[in-house]
Amino acid sequence: MQSPNLSSPLNKKVFVPASCAIVALLLFAVFAPELADRLFQSAQSAIVLNGSWFYVLSVAIILVAVIYLGLSRYGSIRLGPDHALPDYSLLTWLSMLFAAGMGIGLMFFGVAEPVMHYLSPPSAQAGTVEAVREAMKTTFFHWGLHAWAIYAIVALVLAYFSFRHNLPLTLRSSLFPFIGNRIYGWTGHTVDIFAVISTIFGVATSLGLGASQINSGLSYLFGLEVSAFNQILLMTAIIAIAIVSVVSGLDKGIRRLSEANMIMAVALLIFVLVLGPTVFLLQAYLQNTGAYLSDIIRNTFNLFTYEKSDWIGGWTIFYWGWWLAWAPFVGLFIARISRGRTIREFVMGVLLIPTAFTLLWMTVFGNSAIELIIEQQKTGLSNMVNEDASAALFLFLESFPLNELLSGIAIAMVVIFFVTSCDSGAMVVDMLCSHGRNDTPVWQRIYWALGVGIVAAILLAAGGLTALQTMTIASALPFALILLLSILGLMKALRVDEYKREAQLFNSAPIYPSEHEQAWQERLQTIVDFPNKLAVQNYLEKIVKPAFDSVVKEFRKHNIVAHIEQKKDWIELTVEHGEEQDFVYGVHRRKYVQPEYAYADEQALDSDDEHIYYRAEVHLSEGGQDYDIMGWSKLAVINDVVDQYHKHQHFLHLLR
Repeated sequence: MQSPNLSSPLNKKVFVPASCAIVALLLFAVFAPELADRLFQSAQSAIVLNGSWFYVLSVAIILVAVIYLGLSRYGSIRLGPDHALPDYSLLTWLSMLFAAGMGIGLMFFGVAEPVMHYLSPPSAQAGTVEAVREAMKTTFFHWGLHAWAIYAIVALVLAYFSFRHNLPLTLRSSLFPFIGNRIYGWTGHTVDIFAVISTIFGVATSLGLGASQINSGLSYLFGLEVSAFNQILLMTAIIAIAIVSVVSGLDKGIRRLSEANMIMAVALLIFVLVLGPTVFLLQAYLQNTGAYLSDIIRNTFNLFTYEKSDWIGGWTIFYWGWWLAWAPFVGLFIARISRGRTIREFVMGVLLIPTAFTLLWMTVFGNSAIELIIEQQKTGLSNMVNEDASAALFLFLESFPLNELLSGIAIAMVVIFFVTSCDSGAMVVDMLCSHGRNDTPVWQRIYWALGVGIVAAILLAAGGLTALQTMTIASALPFALILLLSILGLMKALRVDEYKREAQLFNSAPIYPSEHEQAWQERLQTIVDFPNKLAVQNYLEKIVKPAFDSVVKEFRKHNIVAHIEQKKDWIELTVEHGEEQDFVYGVHRRKYVQPEYAYADEQALDSDDEHIYYRAEVHLSEGGQDYDIMGWSKLAVINDVVDQYHKHQHFLHLLR
């Protein structure tokens, strides 16, 4: 499962067609906005009329698949080699995926959507207590498990095939179980081109919403006129910040901004919770969650077939299409930051924790806003939601003490969400156009960051934002088909992985690590001495390499292709099996800190010197096996290779 040798980081077969298609669609939306709007609206209406059942069924399958993977025996499989550790701490990881996944949307709709459903509920009578219940239950449904499940399954497919099987971290890799190496041809290029276009217009549309909300916030605080011109100026300033973040890289740019924004989000949430009706909101959170979970199956499959309502097309199908359209971008970004986590950890982190926080956010802001309308007769808030949803949050915050501080925090959050969406979108598109690599030239990252800003600014100025938003949502239909196929491919690959792990439990005979009885004393001496770098390197050269040479020589006698590859700190034996999975046995020199009991004296415990030692660890094709063969004899190493090869043959037998 190795990609071809790629000398240039830029994949021109994706970069050029995607850039041309974006320009063509942009020109169409700018110079014929009414025609574009009619065309895409017709497409969306046809999809809602004839394909809403498919959207509903697809999202239901996705949610069930993600929950199953988290709870099943596959949950312990790691997204990467068996020895891999997470690249980021839990809080940093959650901050980054939250910023990319829901950021601007929560700021824009946290107040607006619950109030909209309260004023116009799908089935209850407007303005009643039942309308409040239905408003919150519906908001939870749109922003809860289903949305994060869509992101999770895309990220899971990409992370698994990329980090576990060394395929490119691009959307094409999801099709590998079905088309094999043809993912490197035009089929794969087409899938990545589609992902680039979807990401650029999806992020641009979101940035348009963000710019309007920043403008509304500054208008409330400083009287800045709300206009397209001012919003474009704001975009220009923020794109400049985004470019600095993109150039800084993932660890310095997006990571630091995401952590800062998460701190501000929690602070704003706590302020509103404490300054508002705290007990009522905590009670509402529990009751809303219970109502949401108790009705989740019925609501998942509710198509309003008998009511003959167009509500589902305007809300639920719109949201499912929007989450699906954003999934290539958000999913790839989440995959990029999730290397080293187990599938179970991943599902818990991507599905449950963000959902719980999102639903708490919607309760605190949504229920508080509805409570202001009912109890304090804040009719201006309901009018503002209908007239300008982007300003609803700031009008809502006026009802609290320290409202200017809260509004300032909210504006800062929208700005940072704006920046992180832009630079994470630019990073994802750059990877899609670079064979999944992230070591690309700076100009490529700047190109896409500028591209997102320019597209958003032009659409905002020309009034083509609605048309492209509709087109983006309509594009979710073919992507849903690709995603369902990808789930089947992932299940197939995980089944193979499980067979591999089962084969590792197979033992044909006990292993004797040496040919003479006193060897155990030599091994014990090696272990308690905590060998240094030179000792392990000499062991690789003088014992492991000759052992591998003997095994290769024997394989070749049986007309089996085997070869050895050696680098500075590892040596690897590969036995080729044609169409079936090759056998790989490697020994890696790994560095560790010595345990305290190994120090020579108490004084060493207080010194600043680093006490380290090295191990000669066995690595198979799926990663490190966590056992050390340092001190084993040549015959013992040969026996271990043969034993592992026997297990590999048993694995291939299970697959047949």
